Amino acid sequence: MGLMFKDETYRGDFTFANSPAAIRHFPFPFHEDKYMYAVNIEPHVPGRKGTAYEFPIDIDEHYLADMRDRAITLAEDPLRCQSLPHMLAAEWDLVELLMTSMARDYPEHFSLTRDGDQWHWINRPMKIEDKFTFGNVATLPLRPMEYITRQCQGDFCLLDQRDGDLWMDAGIVTSQADWSLDFDIGMSFKEWHAPVPMAHEIGIFDRALKFLLAMQIGHPVRRLNWTMTINPRLDTAPETYPKWGIDRTTVTPENVGDKVHLRVELQALWRLPRSNAIVFSIRGYLLKMRELVTIPKWSRRMHRVLKTLPPEIAAYKGLSRYQQTTIDWLSKYDDGQPTSLGFFPD
Repeated sequence: MGLMFKDETYRGDFTFANSPAAIRHFPFPFHEDKYMYAVNIEPHVPGRKGTAYEFPIDIDEHYLADMRDRAITLAEDPLRCQSLPHMLAAEWDLVELLMTSMARDYPEHFSLTRDGDQWHWINRPMKIEDKFTFGNVATLPLRPMEYITRQCQGDFCLLDQRDGDLWMDAGIVTSQADWSLDFDIGMSFKEWHAPVPMAHEIGIFDRALKFLLAMQIGHPVRRLNWTMTINPRLDTAPETYPKWGIDRTTVTPENVGDKVHLRVELQALWRLPRSNAIVFSIRGYLLKMRELVTIPKWSRRMHRVLKTLPPEIAAYKGLSRYQQTTIDWLSKYDDGQPTSLGFFPD
């Protein structure tokens, strides 16, 4: 059965919600009852059916709503999509990766026909159909990266490899957890990770960079990152902080279940064939506490993780103000029973 796309909003009246299937699809980020930074990188191979890991590029019931929200954000702030001149080959690499993945794994919604460099792309949900010459920017209505990422869920950064480092030289970032592409564009790997507390001291980024520089074509990897967000808001960028920062003061014991959302990023990285760049995809998922507690293992674990979270991490993730209120609310869903290791529901 094909996907059913929901008509919902990530701003204004916030009508976003997850169906029962989407709750089980959610990439819960805690494999045990506590949390500490780790590289936690694994091969990005097809995973369990019905989960966010089933296909390399995940399209779900929120697809059309995500794409509408991206268009709104780009209209308000075009600098959320930037690419330095030398990144054009990497942009075309990204077009190929996304189009081939989406057409292969969701053939009822997307199709791609290739005859040499003459390509024919059809996106049925968004009613887009274009014929273009691969490699010729003039044959597309937008630059290649912007064209395809306006049609694919998640943020994307293109990292150029040179001088033994990775440089964030292109990207489209409209659903980030409080960081700015406009600020980070052109930065090196450690420069854009500089704000993260504790991880530098324990050598996380040294190991991660060494690993990524050695990445091979055809062997993508993934990891999970997480934070928490008040209201189901995709755009929590520094540029729009006046709009969403105040939300953190609005959590009460009565509204925790609907306001407080676990926000998880499924981050994947691919080595690109022509440019030798790396694409870093950041696919964001939101799950309100009331939805999370429908999975008993997750409700127990979320309570225990928040209760034992180091204060530095809580402060960095911006959840100190409402952390205890959320712990108190979750406590009634934690019966003290042991939990099984791993991310998936029992």
